Amino acid sequence: MSDLILLVDDDPDTRDWLGLALEQAGYEVALAADGAEGVAVADARRPGLVLMDAAMPGLSGFQACSQIKAAPQTAHIPVVFMTGLSATEHVVEGFRAGGVDYVTKPVVLDELLARIRVHLANAQMSISARAALDVSGRALLASDDEGKVLWRTPQAVKLLDELTPGATEAAPPEVLSVLRALLAEPRDANAPPLVVQVGARRLQVAFAGRAAGEAYFRLSLPLEGREEALLRDYLKLTAREADVLLWISRGKSNRDISEILNISARTVNKHLEQVFTKLGVENRAAAAAIATRIVIAHG
Repeated sequence: MSDLILLVDDDPDTRDWLGLALEQAGYEVALAADGAEGVAVADARRPGLVLMDAAMPGLSGFQACSQIKAAPQTAHIPVVFMTGLSATEHVVEGFRAGGVDYVTKPVVLDELLARIRVHLANAQMSISARAALDVSGRALLASDDEGKVLWRTPQAVKLLDELTPGATEAAPPEVLSVLRALLAEPRDANAPPLVVQVGARRLQVAFAGRAAGEAYFRLSLPLEGREEALLRDYLKLTAREADVLLWISRGKSNRDISEILNISARTVNKHLEQVFTKLGVENRAAAAAIATRIVIAHG
């Protein structure tokens, strides 16, 4: 997590004294004199936190925050508003724009530093959780309650880029529609995924749960016809061994598999013995359970 604090304020005196105070507190500081510059610096420097004045000429702090939160690469950055606007409607507007906190001017430095530490720590925990998801290799994305994408794992970015090359949005409109549909209808994490056509290909979108004000979705391509290749590559099997294991997982007997694959029952049994050895199991049920878990996890 970066210790860089981006301070966005059109008042040069505020930038000077608060920037110096933050540096003395041990933070690296980047400065921006207006909302548009703040958005650009946030995109270029990826700070750990943004201190944003709300009332600025041109692009207001609220508008700048909305733009920062709309971009997947900066959406995770916490934004703390600093402003003399203390009316309820302004506070509400700040939170609607995506801010995590609202500090009224004149700023009490010790209080501000305490809030910064808390929000940086919370952001670090969030990033650590996402890093764990990244390592897992799952294609996941998170949205708010209205279906706006908040972040995506690298696998989700790769998958969506393959479906819509050159797209600048976090997700294609078809996927956003599915997110909203899943959010509108109460579902649990075991519910079957919805399938949406994106260009020439189909995509499965499954609701994976909620936490900390975020909704999580799992993205995958339908496995149709790819189960054998998945088992072969994942379990280091031969093509024929993967075929046999797939049909075992579907409850077929050796005789059934012999007829389906047009090989002798004795050959099926030999392949099955090799599968047991490679998987470290002793029976069909255990092998089938492993195959089923892999197919479900990647489907």
